[in-house]
Amino acid sequence: MILQRTVTTVRWPGVAAVAAGVLAAATPGVAKAAAAPAPVESPAGSAARAWTVAAPLDPRDFDLRRGTDRSGTIGALGGRLRRTGVGPLLRSSGHARLGGGCGRAAGVPADSLVYCFTRADSTARAWVPQGVTSVSDAAAGGAWAGGVRPILVSWHNGGRVRVTFVDPDRRVYRHVLLVAPVMRGGRPTYTDVGVHAGGIAWYGNKLYVADTRHGLREFDMRQIFDLTASKAGSTGHADRIGLYGGTYYAHGFRYAMAQTSNWEFARGRVGAKCRGSGPLRMSWTAVDRTTRPHVLIAGEYCRPNWPRGRVVTWPLEALAGGGTASADGGARLPVDRVQGAVRTHGQWWFTQSRGGRRGRLFSTRHTGRGWAPVRGRTISYGPEDLSCHRGRHRIFTLAEHPGRRALWAFRAASCS
Repeated sequence: MILQRTVTTVRWPGVAAVAAGVLAAATPGVAKAAAAPAPVESPAGSAARAWTVAAPLDPRDFDLRRGTDRSGTIGALGGRLRRTGVGPLLRSSGHARLGGGCGRAAGVPADSLVYCFTRADSTARAWVPQGVTSVSDAAAGGAWAGGVRPILVSWHNGGRVRVTFVDPDRRVYRHVLLVAPVMRGGRPTYTDVGVHAGGIAWYGNKLYVADTRHGLREFDMRQIFDLTASKAGSTGHADRIGLYGGTYYAHGFRYAMAQTSNWEFARGRVGAKCRGSGPLRMSWTAVDRTTRPHVLIAGEYCRPNWPRGRVVTWPLEALAGGGTASADGGARLPVDRVQGAVRTHGQWWFTQSRGGRRGRLFSTRHTGRGWAPVRGRTISYGPEDLSCHRGRHRIFTLAEHPGRRALWAFRAASCS
């Protein structure tokens, strides 16, 4: 099912139907890649196909409007704190090291690529991993300045969010605190970013973070501050955030990444649970670079007794400026409890959480009239967000549960 301006049409003005458009698109001028082998266990069942009779989606529900421009405050912070880049951040001292042996406890399938955090990070209950993205989403060549190839992971801790920059080549990683710049008493400072961060998407210099009930928070790789290298910065006092007596703190973190802006839904309010209509509950995000234009994918986590969740796409070029960004495609999801989704060359993948049981991975295509048969298999405990790493032909996800935690990836031929 595609988004519709009214219930009597199957097209948006100026936008082709989904069969030739966003949900089922392949890259123009490029031969369609062979579909990735679908998981071969049980189908999703009749409940997964029942959504096709639901009411059409209204694309105006998903209009995003740019929020507050924080460039002035960030510029003032830059006068007090030293900026750094992704490469220097990954090459600086004091990293944590990736380990091994976590895959079995996390229930990761055989033939998966697995990275393990330190014991402290793997068992922590306060910090919970959620979103994943990589330099493959960010850059066409799959590498950042200086040749580094980071994988990024978001974690929430009550009202705080951190992003972990993983260097798979050196097998090290570094946590970076996300902060929201504000002016107080005429002086620049910053506060915590209090979102769930269930999905992240890195594209160019921008990092988009899911804000469940509001839309997206936008960050910039050029706005990372190194408190150790700054005369006005300190890594002490883990209870402090922002400016105290002329010194800047970030809960003990060396690095703080500043929010540059945000995107809010232009029409209506997001509810406390899924409603099947109105603005999207922004539970997870992904990037699809195999279409033209490249798109941001986002969707909803909805419980079985709620209306079925929705998945929506926006042209990433529309998020590069101001004003309003309109969605260019969407559908109701084929399954419930979706924690992450990604599309590559028209092939869709969805993770589903199942409490204390191992999660599920579903795969299908959108035909323009609905979802093709959905196939699923059992994967790790607590699977989360999804991201295609094209250079590795693998799709990354996370197992989130303490003691059963891993960053891992499965093979996908269509991830190319």
